[in-house]
Amino acid sequence: MFSKQLKSLKEENLFREIKNRTSPQGPRIIIGGEEYINFSSNDYLGLANHPDLIRASQRAMEKFGFGSGASRLLCGGSSLHEELEKKTAKFKGTESALVFNSGYAANTGIIPVIAGEGDAIFSDELNHASIIDGCRLSRAKTYVYKHKDTEQLERFLKMSDGKQKIVVTDSVFSMDGDIAPLKRIHEICKEHNAILYIDDAHATGVLGNGRGALSYLGIKPYPWIIQMGTFSKALGSFGAFVAGSKDTIDWIINTARSFMFSTALPPCVIGASIASLDLVEKNSALIDRLWANRDKTVKGMSKLGYNLTDSETPIIPLKSETVEDALEMSRYLFKKGIVVPAIRPPTVKEPRIRITVTAAHTDGDIDRLIETLNSFSSR
Repeated sequence: MFSKQLKSLKEENLFREIKNRTSPQGPRIIIGGEEYINFSSNDYLGLANHPDLIRASQRAMEKFGFGSGASRLLCGGSSLHEELEKKTAKFKGTESALVFNSGYAANTGIIPVIAGEGDAIFSDELNHASIIDGCRLSRAKTYVYKHKDTEQLERFLKMSDGKQKIVVTDSVFSMDGDIAPLKRIHEICKEHNAILYIDDAHATGVLGNGRGALSYLGIKPYPWIIQMGTFSKALGSFGAFVAGSKDTIDWIINTARSFMFSTALPPCVIGASIASLDLVEKNSALIDRLWANRDKTVKGMSKLGYNLTDSETPIIPLKSETVEDALEMSRYLFKKGIVVPAIRPPTVKEPRIRITVTAAHTDGDIDRLIETLNSFSSR
């Protein structure tokens, strides 16, 4: 039925295929019976296969079973869900928090209920697809400002006659690895009486001793700031959360369709998320190791002549002029036993490979990556 469209994707080198692991997530994975060094994962702290998370998940299954059976509003949740929400609120420094089934579900559920017809949303042009879709669903007028351009953001806010104004931004941009200028954005929101909605998915567990971008930048989590984050990246589990004032969370519980009409996450997933928060709060060594690995990788790549000025986090993109160039580099690395994906339109405008460094990588893993990139550029 879609043969013509699929043919077109293949001709443009935009056809995607799934590669499945036969091993746990980690710095080394098995694909097709072969071992590869994995530089493609968002498991920044290496917690996805951590024994504490596995044991917590097992204990939760023994007590609560596996399936949830219903949405949270139909008693599909457990006491673990409440425990995780209280722990998350404390972790983020807010009055309240709510668990969502994914970051995508959170953004597409929350944004339409904090902004509606007659309101105005101001969104960074490089925000995640889930934010873009949430803005579209909201029916609010959406102003898209140039990436990190706070002057244009302020001009848009001044010219808008929206009843309520909401600024929406990723804190860490997932395909570029840079950090939003949140200090200035925060000041602008305060000046213009605007809500600030932050997608902290790639900052939670990574910045601010794991607490995210606000903590990293020393910004207080005021009631007019809403933080969305995920348990599925640095925290090694699954699902997402929103943290904010009690009134905000109560409103979301009562209006966000992706929360109201979704079966609750299984208790075993919630148990793993509780364990991961405990690990991050009690031990900063993993975060220290992550940043040491990131610095080693950046130094090695910089010596090879790669321009990495945009990256400020463990996400390190290497941009290329064409889709074919990005695919060639990705395929070369794969042949040499390293998994690094090629990122292509429509995900990004500029093709690239996206390297992600984790706390679980060894010095040898990083040396192997640098050596392989060197051999690729020296061909």
